[in-house]
Amino acid sequence: MSSRVIVEADGGSRGNPGPAGYGAVVRDADTGEVLTEVAAGIGVASNNVAEYRGLIAGLQASLALGAAEVEVRMDSLLVVNQMSQVWKVKHEAMRPLASEAAGLVRQFRRVEFRHVPREFNKHADRLANEAMDDAAKGLAWEQRTGVEKAAAKPRRAAPSATGWRAPSGPGTRLLLLRHGETPLSVQRRFSGRGDPALTERGLAQARAAAGRLSTYDVTAVVSSPLQRARQTAQAVADAVGLEVTVDEGFVETDFGDWEGQTFAEIQRQWPAEMSAWLASPDVGPPGGESFTATFARVRAARDKLLAGYPGGTVVVVSHVTPIKTLLMDALDAPSTALYRIHLDPASLSSTEWWPDGPAVVRLVNDTGHLGADLSTRPE
Repeated sequence: MSSRVIVEADGGSRGNPGPAGYGAVVRDADTGEVLTEVAAGIGVASNNVAEYRGLIAGLQASLALGAAEVEVRMDSLLVVNQMSQVWKVKHEAMRPLASEAAGLVRQFRRVEFRHVPREFNKHADRLANEAMDDAAKGLAWEQRTGVEKAAAKPRRAAPSATGWRAPSGPGTRLLLLRHGETPLSVQRRFSGRGDPALTERGLAQARAAAGRLSTYDVTAVVSSPLQRARQTAQAVADAVGLEVTVDEGFVETDFGDWEGQTFAEIQRQWPAEMSAWLASPDVGPPGGESFTATFARVRAARDKLLAGYPGGTVVVVSHVTPIKTLLMDALDAPSTALYRIHLDPASLSSTEWWPDGPAVVRLVNDTGHLGADLSTRPE
């Protein structure tokens, strides 16, 4: 066995709080071989408690195997960011668990925490659900080594998190086009569910983007339901000879009471709420939608597209947050990457998704089709 291992950990609660359980799998970092699996029902607890318990069990199992270096992969952004000291541990129930996990971390030469999409953590999720199912029947989940488990129950190999391998089938390309300029984008105001039309310059940007996209063999044109996106999408559809399909999942985040306000105006009127919003994707603006909620619906809309157009090239005309979500997921980046991506009006980005999970980013915020007269004005 290598001294380096990968821990995939997860936890769940049926009720949150409710009957809960965790699961963790330890793999050889060099070969990917399953070394051991651990899981257990833990009674009534929250999702976050169960996820921490999964992490702790995975680290304990790694110590028992004699590992010196660990890469922890979890789809819990809270646990990953708290253990990476990006976020503070504020909830009283989390502090003892975070402290216990930190104590285990100090016993290794090196531990790296990595946030992964849920689809790359299915093995640990399955173990957690098995443990919860067994607990509901009054049974204890039976711990077995990876070899024994493999003999008992065949499993499908987990997809490569790196994507560096031969494609398993035709990829689906998503051409991600932000809508053209609106009066609110010119004034740098929050523009969520409000429905401004494109400016004349925005319409010209849409036509320029349509000319660029007419060079692709486009399978479908999908748009957010908002007017600024539909106007942009219609220009593209006319250029490629297709109809526009509207999908509510690609609508912009609802900014609630902040709609139409500038960043400075919001900071003056809602300073505490702004700080909380910037600190956590789980917090939404007053009367609005959190980024976490946006991420979930965009991912559901994406999965529907990938299932509906396998091997196709789909133009998705949307807004800043949904496009950033798709780029972040393709890059396997944490939610904090949301604040590190810039997208201009009518900019084009591109991702390609493979049937077994991995994706690649081919283009980000390309405005070459706009020319100097239609590009974003200097700040």
